[in-house]
Amino acid sequence: MNSIKKIYLIWRKGRGESRIAIGVIERNSNNGVSFSYLPDGVIKAQKNGFFHYVGFPNLEEKYTTNVIETFGQRIVKSERNDLQDFYDFWKVDLSEKEDLYYMLAQTQGLLATDNFEFLADFYPTKELNFISEITGLSHTNIQSDILKVGDKLRYVREKDNKEDNEAVKLYKGETYLGRIKLIHSKVVFHSSHSLEISVCHIEKNGTIKRAFIEIKSV
Repeated sequence: MNSIKKIYLIWRKGRGESRIAIGVIERNSNNGVSFSYLPDGVIKAQKNGFFHYVGFPNLEEKYTTNVIETFGQRIVKSERNDLQDFYDFWKVDLSEKEDLYYMLAQTQGLLATDNFEFLADFYPTKELNFISEITGLSHTNIQSDILKVGDKLRYVREKDNKEDNEAVKLYKGETYLGRIKLIHSKVVFHSSHSLEISVCHIEKNGTIKRAFIEIKSV
């Protein structure tokens, strides 16, 4: 899938904690799929209790064997009754659903049993269409009646952010909500195309707990 530059392996200690890019997965036509840890990210994550991803214990090795097969185990199984809903939610191109690299990038490989995510750095193409999430909601405490599915959001490139110089803030009107996920913000920050960001799923309990967003070129 030519729209994917790289997929970053992300880890965080728990909900409300900062996401850390600890590794990168790359694919090319000659060497297949490889995985390497990012030394700076690993050092930062280790301070919060990170050890390694199961199956890839050597933090200094570049893995080239069984990489996508190992990570691909996180992809939803085809026998699920709600499979079509899963595809619809994540905006999966059904012609690519057998491609584990594409599926890992598009669906983020999320599991309820750990704190890993797989976030793609996409090329800013005219066909861009993927799902991300608003981060920082545990700090902004947005009341549940402020946001609803279908809302169009305004984005602002945060060029002076010292921790992430490709960060992107999200607003509904003048209300600050949070930021686009780490890595996903790159394509928004650098895109020369007009982008539409809209709310597609909300989890709430008095305040907004999670809010998923669709990002697409228009």
